[in-house]
Amino acid sequence: MTSSSSIVMDGLTKRFGQLTALDHLDLKLEGSKCVGFLGPNGAGKTTALKLLSDMIFPTEGECFINGISVQEERKKALAEVGLLIETPEIYPSLTPREALGMIADLRGVPHSEWNARIETVLSEVKMMEWADKKVGSFSKGMKQRINIAASLVHDPEIVILDEPATGLDPRGMAEVRDIVRSLKKRNRLIFMSSHILQEVTDVCDEIALIDKGKLLLYDTLANTIARFSDAGAQSTVDAGLSRPLDSQGEGKLKTSGDIVSFESVEPTRLRITFKGGMKGQEKLLQSLVAMDIGIVSLSGRANALEDIYLQQIGRGD
Repeated sequence: MTSSSSIVMDGLTKRFGQLTALDHLDLKLEGSKCVGFLGPNGAGKTTALKLLSDMIFPTEGECFINGISVQEERKKALAEVGLLIETPEIYPSLTPREALGMIADLRGVPHSEWNARIETVLSEVKMMEWADKKVGSFSKGMKQRINIAASLVHDPEIVILDEPATGLDPRGMAEVRDIVRSLKKRNRLIFMSSHILQEVTDVCDEIALIDKGKLLLYDTLANTIARFSDAGAQSTVDAGLSRPLDSQGEGKLKTSGDIVSFESVEPTRLRITFKGGMKGQEKLLQSLVAMDIGIVSLSGRANALEDIYLQQIGRGD
């Protein structure tokens, strides 16, 4: 598997009558990583992925996969791409093994390799024990795992997933996240659209945020959070304690110049608001350890990305 995979969207524009779904989108992804394609419903995410997969044609601009134009050489460009756009249905009377055999045939996998490839992808999505059961009896989450397996059966370098966890229950969403994490270990470029911020935070290395068809930002997740956590902004973290906070510990927190406010969420968990962004968090941790209040962990809020998301989407109004 190569590490030089690339996806390029060059001035990509799509209009449906008077509606501009995608507005001169320029985005270049390279290497082995997972990129989260973020945006609210109607932002243009699925339109962009359909243009990438040549399901629809651009009004302006062009897409390139591994340097090959999708619009000019569709078959060659998509040869190393695994696609899951929206939620395709699988014939309920088929077993996963039979359904994946059909996909392998369509994808040109040599017949001699079918069994090995099917067993590999079923293992990747943790569905081997269901390989010979009828798909019609599966839950929605199980069907989605088979859909992901179908996108992998030809062992692609690039995997494009369109909101793979949408509509699933918490267990199904967790299973999909685990699968995406395992895909990252195979040296692939994964481009995954989502509006589930926790999903992106858990599995993605970089994010591209769009709204109203326009790209608002593209950077690593860590750089994005650091960039918008400036020195004047307030941030919140959860601090785990080895013992409940006593009055002496409360006094130490109240006199700390680094802390704006704090509250006990649970007997051994504090929620602390502070200033200073990432550097402020580093200083805060040092201060908390020096206070000797039993600090055992410090974690950023799970919704740190949510603040940035809402701020940037709001600017697009």
